[in-house]
Amino acid sequence: MSTAEDAAWLSWVTERFQSIAGQGEEIGLEEFKAALQVKESFFAERFFALFDVDGSGTISLGELHSALRLLLHGTAADKLRFLFQVYDVDGSGSIDTAELLLVLQACLRESEISLPPQRLHDMAGVLLEAADKDGNGSITFQELQQQLEAFPGLMESLTISAASWLKPPAPTRQSRRPRCLTSWYWHNRRGQLAFLGGYVSLNLLLFILAALQHVSRSGWVAVARGCGQCLNFNCAFIAVPMLRRCLTRLRATAAGRALPLERCVSLHQLLGSAVLALAVLHTGAHVANFGRLAQAGHGALSEFLLMAHPGGGGLGGTAPQTGLALQVLLFAMLTFSSPCVRRGGHFELFYWSHLSYIIVWALLFFHAPNFWKWFLVPGGLFVLEKAVGTAVSRAMGLHIVEVHLLPSQVTHLVIQRPHSFRYEPGDYIYLNIPAIAAYEWHPFSISSAPEQQDTIWLHIRSLGQWTTRLYEFFRQPEQLQLHGSLERKRWWQRVQPTPCTTPGTLGCSVPSTGDAAIELTSYRRSGAPTTTRGTEDGHRDQDTSLQVVSVELGENQQLCSIKCYIDGPYGTPTRRIFTSEHAVLIGAGIGITPFASILQSIMYRYRQRKQSCPERETLWDEDMALRKVDFIWINRDQQHFEWFLDLLAALELQQEEQEPGGRFLELHLYMTSALGRSDVKAVGLQLALDLLAAKEQKDSITGLRTRTQPGRPDWSQVLGRVAEERKGKVHVFFCGSPALAKVVRVHCERFGFRFFKENF
Repeated sequence: MSTAEDAAWLSWVTERFQSIAGQGEEIGLEEFKAALQVKESFFAERFFALFDVDGSGTISLGELHSALRLLLHGTAADKLRFLFQVYDVDGSGSIDTAELLLVLQACLRESEISLPPQRLHDMAGVLLEAADKDGNGSITFQELQQQLEAFPGLMESLTISAASWLKPPAPTRQSRRPRCLTSWYWHNRRGQLAFLGGYVSLNLLLFILAALQHVSRSGWVAVARGCGQCLNFNCAFIAVPMLRRCLTRLRATAAGRALPLERCVSLHQLLGSAVLALAVLHTGAHVANFGRLAQAGHGALSEFLLMAHPGGGGLGGTAPQTGLALQVLLFAMLTFSSPCVRRGGHFELFYWSHLSYIIVWALLFFHAPNFWKWFLVPGGLFVLEKAVGTAVSRAMGLHIVEVHLLPSQVTHLVIQRPHSFRYEPGDYIYLNIPAIAAYEWHPFSISSAPEQQDTIWLHIRSLGQWTTRLYEFFRQPEQLQLHGSLERKRWWQRVQPTPCTTPGTLGCSVPSTGDAAIELTSYRRSGAPTTTRGTEDGHRDQDTSLQVVSVELGENQQLCSIKCYIDGPYGTPTRRIFTSEHAVLIGAGIGITPFASILQSIMYRYRQRKQSCPERETLWDEDMALRKVDFIWINRDQQHFEWFLDLLAALELQQEEQEPGGRFLELHLYMTSALGRSDVKAVGLQLALDLLAAKEQKDSITGLRTRTQPGRPDWSQVLGRVAEERKGKVHVFFCGSPALAKVVRVHCERFGFRFFKENF
């Protein structure tokens, strides 16, 4: 913080103190917590004890100012002395094991980290081992200072203002010119802006040409006809962004790489808004013209609007009536498409109101006789896609064969995979489970790799009405018994012909695509990876088995046989990852799902290239241009990491086996609930975690080799390091909340990185 910010913060503290203390001009412990907004009792009590110089049990404004000014303007040694006094609970001048345990427990509570008691003693032990130079079982101030100097990052945090220790300031708004006026904004959005410019230009051209043909009749008729011609185009073109199969194939072409296909959902929403706006203008202009005719004595306004008459437009003169019906339907569709409806537990309103597009298109044939010419190609493709999708999905009646209920209400579904089902890493499917809702289809990313031939994995978090019903359905064993236990037994007997040779392991066979046998990692529930190995002919290898391996069922893991249907697969922007040179994958929370498939496939291909060309430094060829992959996963708390820890552990192990010390794939994990390194309440905890990770080569929070970082990523530093590596053209792929996507996009544009967001 700057000097001005320090002064402003001190002024804020003074105002808070005076408003709470009133005329007494002194505050107690509870008032102190409210004044500085310190919630954790241990640290609040320690701060209060240090600020209460005279030991009166209260703090005066003078005492508070004296302590805060020392921290604001003191040296790093002054601030380190304050930290030491916080940890030295009994004031003996040294920190012993009991005090370390007490402080570390408070740090863990503050950071919402849960570790076993033995782990807590390990952290206290490693701190004493590193800092206790004379071996007397306690740490002096000089020993603590010497130890912190070995960790520049932690020592640097002591040079910051004490204001951020006690109350992190709100981010300040920097005055800068609007993003739309910067060169990097136009450069990174050139494809989208060019497409948008072409779309607007085409609409203007259609409007002008149609209006000029009818301007002699009246100005209102010219406006209505111009808007009507634009509606012909937009009402047909709105189907194009929903041609998922066509767009998936288009992504593989040069035209697909030039077009902003990753924004197809946004384009559909834009077209919907444009259709409603044009419809309002079109209807308003016609009503105004009818009013003009009514005033001229050609009939009543109500007759023009409610009664069909020759020359009134449309089929049989019904244009006014069909137009009003269309207006009502369009308003309903737009209203029920709002996020507050779709995500507020009323998805059925969105779903059924959106199905009225069939009625809208049917009415348009009566309302505008020339509409069929515009609708013929896009509408024909749309109808064909729907027919093919319905036929294929119903023909591929599948079963959910295994379910895992994971922390934070995440449902992991294992679905049998048809032999004809082909997909790319990062693709998604639409899922229908009649036992949950007979007519609802919802899109979910596939979290398993394409090389996994027998099953498809989906990880579904309970965020809406349908996903919550799904989670609750599998929490009730009696529901599963009602849906075919006999069929479940027959299915598992069919896919598991031989006894299990590795009890307690979840795996799947993966036939290779070539003559050589391949490996795919399967995962023990304890986190230790194992592998199954097979050959192309499907027979067992001499050392391991090729089969679907059963598991020991636990409370949150069960076999089942629930009927389901899938529609897809459909492509996403992440299909471009294998044409990238340096790929940065950013997942927030359950946003890791598409990247789970991608990471498994990347390491599979990486392993295959290394086995075929062991001396090759990179995998740069026509199939896979990747030189480097950075994977960033941001989670709220420790529990969320449990979703894919087994997978990440296996990826680390595979890379270590193929290339010891290799950095082809780097993991970066962040836990936002943990206090950052710049917080006085976290310095001891972060130092202990760093020391323990260096000693054991394992992170205490996740068990991975990669150290989990506290707080939120500093995107300028993270992406700046990516730019410094100079591994080639950087593509950033993001899946997570829209708010975070905007932040990441801004930083990517500043570095000139191409940004892609999962959006389906």
